[in-house]
Amino acid sequence: MSTSVERTLVEPVVVGVDGSEPSLRAADWAADEAVLRGVPLRVVYASLWERYEGTSLARDVGEPSEQVMAEDIVDSAARRTRRRHPDLKVTGEVLAEEPEYALVREARSASALVVGTRGRSGIAETLLGSVSLTVAAHADCPVIVLRGSHDNQAAPPVHGRVVVGIGGRAKESAVVVRFAAEEARRRGVPLEAVRAWRCPAHETTDHPLLAGEPARLHEERAVEELEAALQDVPADVDVRRRTVEGHARRVLVDASYEADLLVVGARRREGHIGLQLGRVAHAALHHSACPVAVVPHQV
Repeated sequence: MSTSVERTLVEPVVVGVDGSEPSLRAADWAADEAVLRGVPLRVVYASLWERYEGTSLARDVGEPSEQVMAEDIVDSAARRTRRRHPDLKVTGEVLAEEPEYALVREARSASALVVGTRGRSGIAETLLGSVSLTVAAHADCPVIVLRGSHDNQAAPPVHGRVVVGIGGRAKESAVVVRFAAEEARRRGVPLEAVRAWRCPAHETTDHPLLAGEPARLHEERAVEELEAALQDVPADVDVRRRTVEGHARRVLVDASYEADLLVVGARRREGHIGLQLGRVAHAALHHSACPVAVVPHQV
C-alpha cells in the first residue's frame, strides 16, 4: 500500500497504530467512527527507527527493518478495517518521528483522533500510556482514548448511552456538549448529561431550620448550569439530565460503567506548554470503564 496520503476537504478520522492489540482495537473503533461520520479513515504509524538503526543498515538492506515492520503494521491494520467495512476509504502512512508529535500534528487536520490505552511497552492495561496522555492533552481535535472491555466497537451500542460531563461554565461546555450530542445521534442512543455538585463544608449549619439549605442552593445552581449547557442541543437528541452530589471525577467514572462513551472537556490555554488536561479529564482517562473522548476548548 502506498504511504502517500491524499488530503481531502473532508477531515478523516485518524488512528494511531503500533502493532499492539490495543492499537488494533483502536483501528476497529476508528473504522466504526469513520463510517458513522461518513468520512475516510487514516491509519498512522510513527517511530524514530532511523535514529536507532542508522543509515548504514538502510544501505545494506535497501530500507530500515523497522520501516519494513512499520509498513506491515499499517498494511495489516488497513486490511483489518477494510474487512470490517469494505466500502470505507482507508489510507495509511509511516512517519519517521516521535509518535506524540506526529499524532498531535495529525490532529490539526482530523475530525477525531483515536488511540489505544497503551502500546507495546508492556504497561498494565489499567494504566494510560504516555503517548495517549500526551496526545489527549495537546491535540486540536477530539481525542478518543479506548478503555474498557468493549472498546473494539463504536457501534452497535453496548450500554445504549453517551455520557457527557458538564462543567460550571455554559460557554466552555458548548463545544463539548455539541460533540457529545452528535456522537449520541450518530449511534441512535440517548445523551446523558451529568453535572456534579458539592456543598463546601464551611457552608453547612447545625441550625434545624436551616439544615440542608446551602446544599439545596448548590443543587439548584447545578440544575441551572446543566440547563444552560444543554439549551442548544438539537431536538432530535434524547437528553437525560442528572445532577449528582460528589466530586466530578468520581461521579463521571461511576457513570462510565454504564456508558458506551464518556465525553469530557479539556481547556486549551494559548501559550501554555505543559499538559493541558484538567483533573476531571485526567481521572477519566486513567480510570474510566469505557472509551473516553477528550474535547478541547479554548479559554
